[in-house]
Amino acid sequence: MCLSKDEMKLYKEQGYLFVPALFSEAEVEIMKEQLPTVFAEASPRRILEKQGNMVRSVYGLHRTNEVFKRLSQHPRLVDAAMQLLDSDVYIYQFKVNAKAALGGDVWEWHQDFIFWQKEDAMLTPRVINAAVLLDDMTEFNGPIFLIPGSHAEGVIDMSARHANGNGNGNGNGNGHSMPSWINDLTADLKYSLSKEVIENLVRTRGIVAPKGPAGSVLFFDANIVHASPSNLSPFDRAVAFVTYNSVENIPAEVEKPRPDFLVDRQVIPIVPLADDALFM
Repeated sequence: MCLSKDEMKLYKEQGYLFVPALFSEAEVEIMKEQLPTVFAEASPRRILEKQGNMVRSVYGLHRTNEVFKRLSQHPRLVDAAMQLLDSDVYIYQFKVNAKAALGGDVWEWHQDFIFWQKEDAMLTPRVINAAVLLDDMTEFNGPIFLIPGSHAEGVIDMSARHANGNGNGNGNGNGHSMPSWINDLTADLKYSLSKEVIENLVRTRGIVAPKGPAGSVLFFDANIVHASPSNLSPFDRAVAFVTYNSVENIPAEVEKPRPDFLVDRQVIPIVPLADDALFM
């Protein structure tokens, strides 16, 4: 997919670009058919909600699932990412976020880059998220909230919350003590933003919540401030997130690296597949 000059300009100004129905209903169905299997797999890659009985996220599926691997290499995503980052790209992170009906928990207000900067030694925010809607996104089922233009603020550095590595309901549901990095992934985010920061940003810039049919894609900057509320609808909703990093922005080595399913250290430039990749 080749973005127009107007789309490029909008992304740079607003920090996001929403493309409705970029994938067809048939393509979405192929992806959704994978969800029961990946949600059922008990592994460290699967993160549960605080209650411990609902899936919140599953990471690293571009390595373990052929359909999601093909999605991560799909030209409609990769071409746009290369255009916006002005370089070849590789997959930095892949996850599916789930919001169970009447139970999917919040994602607090945050920026993504601060996690990758502080935890993974990423050099610059030359990275982009592509959020592929696997269900219709409405005002009722926990849509993604964005503060337009907030990426221009740069990194808003907040003190980290105390890491909760004691297994208080968070994690993979295997009954083991949870690692410190779990607080990067749960409802109590390590680098969440304060009420005062959000109030000031919203007074100046407002809030948007892109809504659209399954198959739509939200591209957004690593520094845009975003969140999502609980899913209070009676219908589940899921989103596949592919994070593309520039090959010119490889993180430095760290003493205690996070797991590979959170930070893919295989810096392999993506060669986009054919446009019908999900049908193969």
